[in-house]
Amino acid sequence: MTEELKRLAGFLHEIGLLKRYKRTGWLVAGVTDPESVADHSMRTAVIAAVLAALEGADPARAALLALFHDSQETRLTDLPHLSRPYVEKTPNEKVTADQTRGLPEPVAAMITAAVAEYEGRDSREAICARDADKLECLLQALEYREQGNRNTGPWIDSSLADLRTASATRLAEEALATGTLEWLTRALNDPDAR
Repeated sequence: MTEELKRLAGFLHEIGLLKRYKRTGWLVAGVTDPESVADHSMRTAVIAAVLAALEGADPARAALLALFHDSQETRLTDLPHLSRPYVEKTPNEKVTADQTRGLPEPVAAMITAAVAEYEGRDSREAICARDADKLECLLQALEYREQGNRNTGPWIDSSLADLRTASATRLAEEALATGTLEWLTRALNDPDAR
């Protein structure tokens, strides 16, 4: 068990890299201080739970899938879409298997199952988690646009086009119709919202 715990501690340190790795698409768009992969994954997990609740799926499972959906980027980094024709990417399931080798069996099984389900795209929870990934990107693009970056349109358009659930589509349309700080104005001006 000592060796498993040593490997598990190492895995947790490895996952910490996601707090430092920046999302490269935003660098391409000219965002000077883009979100980290961990920033993206956290909000994606929340959105996945919300979408799953709205779609009649398991919110906890959807959030778990979303939480691990980019965990392979500790080893692959966040490759921009522009690199796809030039780089043969190792499947996420293979990277996850390497990351979790030697971890306590229940932990390795939980992580590999979550990644396999997300990559399989079949379960309602995986569909919600994938929509959450796209919806989070859309929300982030809107925030960067409101901060003055005029290059985020393609991220908004591609994210919107990739949504599969009715709930994600409706949320995206609402986000596009409102400002990113409208919630703050409402909270400040509506005593019932405090």
